[in-house]
Amino acid sequence: MARQSTKKENEIVYILHTYPFKETSLIIEIFSKVHGRISIVAKGARRPRSLVRGMLQSFQSLQATWSGQGEMKTLHSIDWCDALLQIEGDALICGFYINELLMRLLPKEDPHEQLFDFYHQTMKLLSMKNHLSVTLRRFELRLLQELGYELPLTNDENGAPIDPNKIYNYEVGYGPSEIKNSSEGVSLQGKTLIDMAVDDYKDHTTEMQSKQLMRYLIGHYIGEKPLNSKQLFLHLEGE
Repeated sequence: MARQSTKKENEIVYILHTYPFKETSLIIEIFSKVHGRISIVAKGARRPRSLVRGMLQSFQSLQATWSGQGEMKTLHSIDWCDALLQIEGDALICGFYINELLMRLLPKEDPHEQLFDFYHQTMKLLSMKNHLSVTLRRFELRLLQELGYELPLTNDENGAPIDPNKIYNYEVGYGPSEIKNSSEGVSLQGKTLIDMAVDDYKDHTTEMQSKQLMRYLIGHYIGEKPLNSKQLFLHLEGE
C-alpha cells in the first residue's frame, strides 16, 4: 500500500509567533485556514542568507508548503500571496494581542475556517487604524464564540429577553443576571448586551462596558498566567 503523502502545498496562512530552534532554525507558529494552528520548523531560517528569513512576518497573508506526520512539521517553502499590510503603532500592539490570544486559546490542528476569514478581515482593519478598540471587541467576542464558549447576550440566565433599561451582572456560568450570584462578574446595562448582539458599538457606554465585559471573559478563559502583551495593551487602552 502506498504511503499517504503528508505534504500540504500552497496553504494560506498567517504567522502568529516565531522563536529560535537549535543554532540556525526557527519554529514558526502559524494559523492556517484549512488546518488550524500548527507548529513548523523553518530549517536554516536564522542564517543571514536564508531565502525565507525576510518573509516570516506576522500580520501578512502568506502561502506555505510543509510536511510531517508529528506535532512538529517541516517548512518547504513560503511566499507572499497578498498586498503587504502596514500595521504599526497602536494597531501593531493590537495585532500582537490578537496573535497571543490565538496562541493561548486556539487548540493545535483544530480548523476554524470562519475564524481565519474573520482574522484576515481584522488584519485589514488594523492596517486602516480606525476604531481599534471596537475592532478588538469584535475579534475577542468572535474568537470565544468560535471556540464554543457560551456567551448569552440576548437572554438572561432564566431565559427572559434582555431589557435595555435594566442593569445586569454578567458572570461566567450564569450569563446576565439581575441578581449577583457571587463576587465575580461585570455590571453593565442591558442595552450594552443588546448592542453587542447586533454588532453595534456606536454608543460610548456600549464601547466602554463591552471592553470591561470582554476583559473579564478573556481573563477567565486565559487563566492565571498573564498575557505577555498585557502591559502594551493596557497602555493602548488608556490605563
